[in-house]
Amino acid sequence: MIALKSPREIELMRRAGRITAGARALAGSLVRPGVTTHEIDKAVHRYITSHGAVPSFLNYNGFPASACISVNDEIIHGIPGSRKLVEGDIVSVDVGAYIGGFHGDCAATFPCGQVSEEAQRLIDVTRQSFWEGIKNARPGHRISDISHGVQAYVEANGFSVVREYVGHGVGAKLHEAPEVPNFGDPGKGVRLYKGMTIAVEPMVNAGGCDITTLKDGWTVKTKDGSLSAHYENTILITDGEPEILTAGEE
Repeated sequence: MIALKSPREIELMRRAGRITAGARALAGSLVRPGVTTHEIDKAVHRYITSHGAVPSFLNYNGFPASACISVNDEIIHGIPGSRKLVEGDIVSVDVGAYIGGFHGDCAATFPCGQVSEEAQRLIDVTRQSFWEGIKNARPGHRISDISHGVQAYVEANGFSVVREYVGHGVGAKLHEAPEVPNFGDPGKGVRLYKGMTIAVEPMVNAGGCDITTLKDGWTVKTKDGSLSAHYENTILITDGEPEILTAGEE
């Protein structure tokens, strides 16, 4: 069942989205050599709670932190810890905030100091693939129109999209229907309607699309050890252009 949000619910989601975007921006500002992923996670936790919200990810299905922080060949769900960032790392931070009965969800990949040309291009292509996909996030289009837009842009730039993990609806629950893949033929899947709120989140690998999961049961990495980047916003389907509910500087 896909929930179409009322005007009041959309206002509540905007509030959750603003806090979530602020947490992402804060995390990005802390990405520099010598900082631990635990320190970034603690700052995200303080920021979200200081705004009266609850970190969406903390204890979600047992996840032990407020942010997913994934470094280099880690795609998603990296667990923050004692790892110190070093010059040249790329760092994906995924955050969520819950307030007023609704969630926001967003992510971005940040360079740690000076990174390689390939790493920066991967970050840039991943971010742009989100914007290419949501050109199709309009009433009357279908979910796979977004998916195809992401995939076509990524693959035209020589990278690959992760298949096993996808975007999703967002609302009273962190993960709602429908699923939003980052690949597929256009013209398929659920039709888009005004009032739908979805997270579009390209996960892009510099090498192949195959993945592996570490023994911690959470951290997902590229199978070939290539770099990976992640970009996500929660968006609202409107009468025209989609509204970015997690807008804000990364």
